Amino acid sequence: MRKTLFRSLFERTLTEPPPPVDEAALAQLAAGIDRAARQRFGRGLAIREVDAGSCNGCELEIHALTNAFYDLERFGLRFVASPRHADVLLVTGPVTCNMREALARTYAATPAPKWVVAAGDCTCEGGVFAGSDRVVAGGVAAVIPVDLYIRGCPPTPTQLLAGLLALLVQPAT
Repeated sequence: MRKTLFRSLFERTLTEPPPPVDEAALAQLAAGIDRAARQRFGRGLAIREVDAGSCNGCELEIHALTNAFYDLERFGLRFVASPRHADVLLVTGPVTCNMREALARTYAATPAPKWVVAAGDCTCEGGVFAGSDRVVAGGVAAVIPVDLYIRGCPPTPTQLLAGLLALLVQPAT
């Protein structure tokens, strides 16, 4: 214990520097998301995140959207606990065989109009889990219809925000 105490007092902390962010670009992105959401819905956008069997890399980046640095709620976007209150299903990870039915039920419980966003490479084609007999071949699109793919392993919070803006400004179907 004494050795650990002395080491913590005299060694530098091993942390990473914050990511470089262009504040002007982030503010412009925020204004675009807020304007598009209010024009489309008359309110902010409600997001239900569904982990369909991922490694949690994408969840860490999604969770970063809610911290003080990115502050998702200032854009008029918020996460909700129930799919019945959601406008968007944000799906991460390949769909495991155990999550196939749960994902389909979550999609069915989400009221129309609804969008599905597949975040991360695993949701598209399986990523590092591709070829496993425990995941559904074809990714999320094999289980529910997908409106937008956000690639990356994992996608950055800025990529996630840009993807949500792209979803909001596309013509209604």
